[in-house]
Amino acid sequence: MSPHPGTGPRTGLELVGAGVEYDGAPALRDASLHLPRGEVLAVLGPSGSGKSTLLRAVAGLEDLASGSVAFDGEDLAGVPVHRRSFALMFQDGQLFAHLSVGRNVAYPLRLRRTPRPAVRARVAELLELVGLAGYADRPPATLSGGERQRVALARALACEPRLLLLDEPLSALDRGLRERLAGDLRRILVAAGTTALLVTHDVDEALATADRLALVRGGRVVQEGPAAAVDAAPVDADAARQLGYAHVLAPDVAARALAPAGAGASGRGGLAVRRTGWEVVVPGGLAGTVTEQRRTGAGPRLVVAVPGVGEVEARLPGTGPAPAAGAPVRVAVDPASTAPIG
Repeated sequence: MSPHPGTGPRTGLELVGAGVEYDGAPALRDASLHLPRGEVLAVLGPSGSGKSTLLRAVAGLEDLASGSVAFDGEDLAGVPVHRRSFALMFQDGQLFAHLSVGRNVAYPLRLRRTPRPAVRARVAELLELVGLAGYADRPPATLSGGERQRVALARALACEPRLLLLDEPLSALDRGLRERLAGDLRRILVAAGTTALLVTHDVDEALATADRLALVRGGRVVQEGPAAAVDAAPVDADAARQLGYAHVLAPDVAARALAPAGAGASGRGGLAVRRTGWEVVVPGGLAGTVTEQRRTGAGPRLVVAVPGVGEVEARLPGTGPAPAAGAPVRVAVDPASTAPIG
């Protein structure tokens, strides 16, 4: 029976009630999500949340204890890994050190006995796509970490997989490089028209890369949908924290924090606030005490201890002198830096 009565099977990847157990203990529980063809889904969660288990179940590397995994309406139960027409890319790239860049990219094509002229053309096309034109003869040891990951991506795309699975592909890189490559990864996947499932613990990477977002916690998919919609309305306080919101305010506190902006709190579960969403105001808002003056690239900030909320980092209005540590101030939140919960 179709999981969507009246609609028939949906194209792309479909998980319905998928569960995985290790020695009788559940590692993935009742996971359901949909990834349409041509889109990128980021599965976001902390270590041990079950996100990599989900990816391995999709790949066929883990047997399901319950539920189903399907692609384009075909149930993949019993279909071995090598017959799913999926490609996997891991965080270390796993390039062959003894092969040149071009031969690394060509490797899956040669396994399929693709004619040499077609291999050369495809390798050149992919290296151009990932920004490494002219690198075909270079050994992997001469490349930077980011360049090696680009080669690994080109190799994964070589045989035009119907689904690309990426397991923390940028996590071994430093923060600045991850931020740059996340945007490049999005561009490459869109240009290639690839359907991709990306597993990550980094919310910035997820939002920069994906069309859709699935939040995983405790082995469960707790929220799933278009990335912008999930980010704008986390289902609960823990989901807000997973999405990088620094503070969660109870509804009554949220109402007072928003009052100076003339806005009202609408979330039944309270209000999530970005770390950069606070500002010093006169009058109104929430009372607090300055604990520290801090200089940032965006200008001076005050660290303010707010009873019932904790320490917040607030922007200063105007150009006047900053209140000293111990001074009483009032702070409010910018509605544009908030999201209702629930």
